[in-house]
Amino acid sequence: MSANVSGTEGYVEQAAALIERWRTLSFGDRHRPILDWIPQAPSRIVDIGAGIGTDAAALAAMGHTVLAVEPVDALRNAARELHASTRIEWLDDSLPDLAVVLAKSKRITFDVVMLTAVWMHLDARQRERAMPRVASLLRDGGVLIMSLRHGPVPAGRRMFDVTPDETIRLASEQGLRLVRELRTPSVQKANRDSGVTWTRLVFR
Repeated sequence: MSANVSGTEGYVEQAAALIERWRTLSFGDRHRPILDWIPQAPSRIVDIGAGIGTDAAALAAMGHTVLAVEPVDALRNAARELHASTRIEWLDDSLPDLAVVLAKSKRITFDVVMLTAVWMHLDARQRERAMPRVASLLRDGGVLIMSLRHGPVPAGRRMFDVTPDETIRLASEQGLRLVRELRTPSVQKANRDSGVTWTRLVFR
């Protein structure tokens, strides 16, 4: 899908370098602050903006069934090669509409919806449109886990400074309750040195 997907600017052109960089990142390091919200029992999880599949692979290794959604062809293809697993389905789709995912979710909802390093790629109007679609993917009692990026924007990328307050409001309008909010430094040294921080949000 790569071409003309809003929010993917820069990722196609920089895919090779990003794949090598992201291979050094671990699921545990990135998600330690919210790991207690990942179910221990085998569950159904959708990872929206799955990148090279690091999170999807870790979740599959825990026994979960994962729908890994990634619109950038080069990243999705790399993910499939790096992390072959019968527990992962790789899907070409994108925010804010998630048309393919929503067609599937007429039959399936999820215990966990993850949006890691994704939401900041959407502008305000797209975020308003996306949140109802994201919330509709959750089963009753399911958990939405999000991260919001704060700091300088890398050259060639499309990112917006999204506030926790706005995100909490949008989620609340869909009946989701905030159960965790915390600010963390970036796990990538270059980003950390340039002042990048993240807000982690968990809703249910």
